[in-house]
Amino acid sequence: MLLMLLALALPSGKLQAQMGYGNNKLLAYATIEDGDTIPIFHLNTVNIITKWTLLTDKEIKKNQRLIRNVRKTLPYAKEARRRLQEIEKDMAGLPPAKRKAYIKKYEEEMLAEFQEDLEGLTFSQGKVLLKLVDRETGNNSYTLVADLRGKVRATFYNTFARMFGFNMKERFDPKRNKEDNLIDRIARSIELGKL
Repeated sequence: MLLMLLALALPSGKLQAQMGYGNNKLLAYATIEDGDTIPIFHLNTVNIITKWTLLTDKEIKKNQRLIRNVRKTLPYAKEARRRLQEIEKDMAGLPPAKRKAYIKKYEEEMLAEFQEDLEGLTFSQGKVLLKLVDRETGNNSYTLVADLRGKVRATFYNTFARMFGFNMKERFDPKRNKEDNLIDRIARSIELGKL
């Protein structure tokens, strides 16, 4: 099995070790086990999905509004995940005194960039966005705000959100919640290009 994977992964043709072509050199990762050098290849993630996880034609017709809302908010949730990873990476090397200033500056930049778009979301799109942010990051919105800006600010935001029917502490749970399951299936269908 391993030999078959290596044969598929290695380029065809003649292989020559330690050959550089001018300034163009190829960096390859490998591990050494029992004196043998074994190349390491990073492969893309493959999602194996059963037929039931994708939407049926009947479900697509019935849930057009939710599909539209997920389509509109999914890119924001993916961007939130990317930016959160960037923030965590940047803050890893910062002393605690500089983290607060960094977060505040980053928050101001994000507000300038996304405030107009996010203010244009409808009530139901905002609710879907909170669910998708949890889906993408693995944390609900309350936890994200509490980790980055503190529990006092997170509580304030959640209290304000509760006045409009949102709950930032609500978790995304597609296994137990039918609406979350439908949102997850719609998101998967969009990601796979089926919608």
